[in-house]
Amino acid sequence: MPDPLLPVLLAVPGVVLVCQVGGRAVRLLGQPPVVGEILAGILLGPSLLGWLAPSLQHHLLPPLVLPVTSVLGNLALLIFLFLIGLELDLGTLRTARRAVIAVSLSSLLLPLGLGAALAAIMYPHMAPPGVGRLPFTLFVAVALSITAFPVLARILADRGLETTRLGTFVMACAATDDVLAWCLLTAVVALCTAGTFLSAVTTLALTAALAICLFLLRPVLFALLERAGRISDDRVLVLLFSGLCLSAYATDQLGVHPAFGAFLFGAVAPRGLAPAERSAARIRAVVLPLLLPLYFVDTGLHTDLTALPTGQWGWGAAILAVAVIGKWGGAACASRLTGSDWRWSAVVGTLMNCRGLTELVVLAIGRQLGIITEHLFSLLVVMAIITTAATAPLLHCMAGRDPRMTLEAAGEGTGGSDAAPGSLRETAG
Repeated sequence: MPDPLLPVLLAVPGVVLVCQVGGRAVRLLGQPPVVGEILAGILLGPSLLGWLAPSLQHHLLPPLVLPVTSVLGNLALLIFLFLIGLELDLGTLRTARRAVIAVSLSSLLLPLGLGAALAAIMYPHMAPPGVGRLPFTLFVAVALSITAFPVLARILADRGLETTRLGTFVMACAATDDVLAWCLLTAVVALCTAGTFLSAVTTLALTAALAICLFLLRPVLFALLERAGRISDDRVLVLLFSGLCLSAYATDQLGVHPAFGAFLFGAVAPRGLAPAERSAARIRAVVLPLLLPLYFVDTGLHTDLTALPTGQWGWGAAILAVAVIGKWGGAACASRLTGSDWRWSAVVGTLMNCRGLTELVVLAIGRQLGIITEHLFSLLVVMAIITTAATAPLLHCMAGRDPRMTLEAAGEGTGGSDAAPGSLRETAG
C-alpha cells in the first residue's frame, strides 16, 4: 500500500496557501477572510478545479490522501467549535434583556416556521430515499435558523463596532440564538440517529446530564488549570485539548455528533484565567490557519455546482428567500416592536442574517447523517455563502461610512436592563 504521507505533504500546503490567497482577496473587497476561504475550498472541488482540470485536482487531492485530510479538517473543526464555546459570553444578556430575548426568539422561530413549511414542500422532491418527513423537515428548518457567531464578531470588529451598544446587543442575540439552535440541532440529530422516540428522548436526557455534570465540574476544572498554569502553559494546553477531545468522544458515544461535545466543553471552560487564555490563543493561532482550510476543502469536495440539474436552482432561490426573510424579518421586526427605530432594527436584522462557517458545520452534520442529499447540501452551501457575503456591504450601506457610531436610548429607557437598545446615529470627526 502506498505511503499516504507524501501526498499529504503536497495537499496540506497547497490547500492552506490557496485558502490564504482566497481570504486575502476577499479582504480587499471588505469581506471577512472566511468567505474567501470557504470559496477557495469549493473551487478546489468538482465545482471548478475538478471540472476544468480533473488531473490537476487528482494530483493535488488524490483519493489516498482524502481520509487523512478529512480527519485533520474535522479535528480542526472540533477545535474551532471549542473556541466558539469559549468565546460565548452570555453575561452580555444583562444588557437589554427583554430586547435580546425577543430578537433571539423571533429570529429563531420565524425562520424555523418558514423553513419547516418550505421543507414540507421540498420533501417529495429533495429528500433522500428512506429519510422520514419529520427528520428532514426539522433539519432544514434548523439549518435556515443559524447565525454565525464568530464571523459576526469579525465583521463587527472590522468596523470598530464590537464594543458599542450595537455590537454587544447583536452579539448577545447571536450567542443566545446559537445556543438555542445547537440545542434544537442536538434534538434533531438524536431523533435521526435513535431508532425510536423513546431512545431519542433517552439520548437527549443523557446529553443534558453530561452538560450538567460538566457545569458542576467547572470549579474543579478551574482549579486544575490554575495549578497546571503555575507549572507550565503547556500543561494547560494539554488539559484543554484532552478535555475537548474527550467531551466530543462522550457525546458521540451518546449518539450525538462530536461537534456538540467540543462546543459544550468550550462553553463550560473557565474564563478569566490567564494561562487558559494564552493556551486558547496558541491553539487558535496554529489550528485555524493551518488545519481548518482542510475542512473547507472537505466541504468543497461534496459541493458540486456543475452537477445540479437546472430545475433545482429554483429550489435554491426559494431556500435563499426563506432564509433571508425569516432571519432578517424575525430579528428586525422584534427589534422594532421592543422600541428601537427602523434603522437600528434593519441593521440588527442584517447582522443576524450572517451564517458563515457555523452553517457549514450544521450542513455537514446533515450530510454525514444522510438527512439531506448532495444536491440539497450544495444549494444550502450557496445560501450560506451569499448571506455571509452580503452582511458586510449591507451593514456598510445602512450604518453609514463612518464606523464610529454611538447609540442613543429610545423607546422604553436609557440604560436599564430591560431598555430597548436604541437608535443609530453617526458621529462626525
